[in-house]
Amino acid sequence: MSISSLPRTVGRSGLAASAAAFLAFGLAAAPAAAEPETHDGSARAQYIGNAESGSSVEMDGKGVGTTLFNLKLEDGTVLTTYCIDLETGIRTDAWYREDDWSTYPGKGEFAEPAKVRWILQNSYPELSAAELAAAAGVDNRRFGDKQALAATQAAIWHFSNGAKLTSDGSKGVKEVYDYLVGAAKDVKQPAPSLSITPGEASGTAGETVGEFLIETNGSNIPVALEAPPGVTLVDLESGEPVDAVDDGDTVGFSVPEDAEAGQASFSLETSATVETGRLFRGESDKAETQTLITAEDSEATVSASASASWTEGEVTPPESPEPNDEPSEPESPEPTEPESPKPTEPEEPSDKPSEPADDQNEPTLPVTGGALAGLVAAGVAALGAGGGAIYLSRKRKAAGSEDLEG
Repeated sequence: MSISSLPRTVGRSGLAASAAAFLAFGLAAAPAAAEPETHDGSARAQYIGNAESGSSVEMDGKGVGTTLFNLKLEDGTVLTTYCIDLETGIRTDAWYREDDWSTYPGKGEFAEPAKVRWILQNSYPELSAAELAAAAGVDNRRFGDKQALAATQAAIWHFSNGAKLTSDGSKGVKEVYDYLVGAAKDVKQPAPSLSITPGEASGTAGETVGEFLIETNGSNIPVALEAPPGVTLVDLESGEPVDAVDDGDTVGFSVPEDAEAGQASFSLETSATVETGRLFRGESDKAETQTLITAEDSEATVSASASASWTEGEVTPPESPEPNDEPSEPESPEPTEPESPKPTEPEEPSDKPSEPADDQNEPTLPVTGGALAGLVAAGVAALGAGGGAIYLSRKRKAAGSEDLEG
């Protein structure tokens, strides 16, 4: 446990004490835990106590206790962690979030996190005390786990807070500390077990709301979506709906234009490795707590979620065509070439006389019974008239003959 576990007024006073005194006083003085705040986006864990205590050391002339801390993930997996903030105390039952090195909220500069990870990979508890002593060329007859823990923590504080070990402490601690500080190399940041950035987004109906980046060392993680009908989670690159994601994917909520104001969320859960060197920062923004870093790889079931909200959008009516004040010029027809008449073959003369064509303009009437009787009567009258005319003609001739004879 570090000097930062003391009440802050005591920690700042620079009082030195034995490791046992620091341990007893620090645990008794730890403030009561507040209700955990809910933040979506990455794996959560709770500080549940100390895993192991090491020898006390002297950093920049001040006596400090050394400790490994336990963080319990929501699936029950317990992570072993070191302190990387010498100047801040740890809160009892504090909740933590897995995060990147760039989000370090402590009072130290954490200027060389890449070297801190190398130390974690090449010291206690990754290596046993005997292995660490052998690597540093130290006689391990009096160098045990407590000394190994103390040397490792002191080397971490050197790069996270710029502090220096100013006392030999227990036998071999200073030698192993010097070895670790001198041999440390830059090692890139480990991949997140699972994170969604950001945890929240907002927008307007009719657009894709949010740009959520998925980071994980898992793969093909199924998506659990809670959203109103018509709202889908889509891949921002392809625009296609997604039901599983991988590391590096970016997704957002596709919200129809006519959707009412509302909200949606999605969650992920997978088996992944919380790697050595992952930073865990205090979840609460109201009460600060010591920042921790994982000392070993741990397999765990991790989960994360993110949400979005939107307001109603304006439904745009279809645009009507704008009137054109200028009269449009009539299109002149394209000239067409006249078709040359095809020669016709002369018709052969016919031996038969052609029948007179009926007059198509005068309609024909059907002959009825009444009309037929009239025709017969007219014929009889004509015959009678003709006979009378013949009789009168003959009579006149006879009369003329008599006049000539007399």
